Amino acid sequence: MALTDYIDDRPADGVFRVNPAIFTDQSVFDAEIKAIFEGGWVFLGLSSQAEQPHDYFTTQIGRFPVLVQRDGQGELGAFINACPHKGARLAQLRQGHAPLHVCPYHSWSFDSAGRNKAIKSKRAGCYSAAFDQDDHGLARLPHFGQYRDFLFGSLTADVPPLAEYLGGAVQLLDLVADQGEAGTELVPGQVTFTYAANWKLQLENCSDAYHFTSTHPSYIRVLERRQQTFSQDVVASVWENSDYWKDDATGIGGGSFSFANGHVLNWGVFGVTPASPLFEQAGPLAERHGEAKRDWMFNMRNLTIFPNLQIAENASSQLRIIRPLAPNLTEMRTWCLAPKGESAAARRQRIRQYEDFFNPTGMATPDDTVSYENCQMGYGGGMSRWLQGYARGMTASIAGGNRFGDLIGLGPERSVLADPQLCDETLYHSYYRAWANRIAQELQA
Repeated sequence: MALTDYIDDRPADGVFRVNPAIFTDQSVFDAEIKAIFEGGWVFLGLSSQAEQPHDYFTTQIGRFPVLVQRDGQGELGAFINACPHKGARLAQLRQGHAPLHVCPYHSWSFDSAGRNKAIKSKRAGCYSAAFDQDDHGLARLPHFGQYRDFLFGSLTADVPPLAEYLGGAVQLLDLVADQGEAGTELVPGQVTFTYAANWKLQLENCSDAYHFTSTHPSYIRVLERRQQTFSQDVVASVWENSDYWKDDATGIGGGSFSFANGHVLNWGVFGVTPASPLFEQAGPLAERHGEAKRDWMFNMRNLTIFPNLQIAENASSQLRIIRPLAPNLTEMRTWCLAPKGESAAARRQRIRQYEDFFNPTGMATPDDTVSYENCQMGYGGGMSRWLQGYARGMTASIAGGNRFGDLIGLGPERSVLADPQLCDETLYHSYYRAWANRIAQELQA
């Protein structure tokens, strides 16, 4: 099948459609792993996951295990987590502290800078001179980069600089990193789970405002009760004093921004309220960053850095890493994300609100994953060639940004403003245009 058999993208005709085979076809999945996950920048983790010399954490890029660690001087490095002797996985834990890693298979050892320190019984091994000319250290990733607290890696050398890849989305990462004077951290208690559906359903759902009232009615009832509790406690800010955040004529309640390379944000106006764990820092945040940026931190924001990082912020904050396992199987690694140094009361509020919405045992994540699996089953039901879930917002989408994004210097390719009922779907177009740019050659191979 040609690329146009999977995506029908004709903006001049007002048409954008996706073939459900994009979620089920094994050849498409194989091409995605090679071209997208193993062929470009992917998110690895936060620098705070390996905070001290000799700290490390493990993750995956496509089919390859990865080890991120600090050496004795505190420098971060990223390596293939495999012993060069026989390819055995070296570090076995998700996170730890190890000045020396010893392979559990044949006891070759490596320091935290990736250098080989010993080969068991080397003198008795009768190795040739050619063997001694090889580098026996761990294989470094061809590219490893950091923006603020966020770490990225690539298995291929043919990638743009990280700053170029992230582009205008860096201001959205700044909204996360700047919430704490000392940066951000992952609250202990990682959750890993799988769902029986395609990885792109998670990609889309994070940006999908349309499903919220249909899929999460129990959580909406909880929000309504909390709103009654907190409604009298919104602080004076840009929200009350500027036309930026009020538009009574159109009833604007949020919108979306789409960036180059598939990064997107959908957002909603929330207000600076004690319903947020950040509330105790409302004043200091305004002093450090200005009221406008502080107020953006309190907005509902769902950010995707294509292809595998998502940060969802509303009543709490969640960091997600998406890992495709099969066309119909996806692994999710999730954490509660928090500013370093927040008070015990704010941390407690953050965790409780995280649990009731984001946890797999909460009121939202199970709803979503069941919906993904229902979609996956529907794709095999002989339905129409084209899905119709990419059309909302087509006539509202404009080139460039708007006055809300201008407050923090955003430079998106496209944006949408609308009342809360619009629930833009055009930001999916950025996902699939980036997807198409990366995967075209692989599909033709």
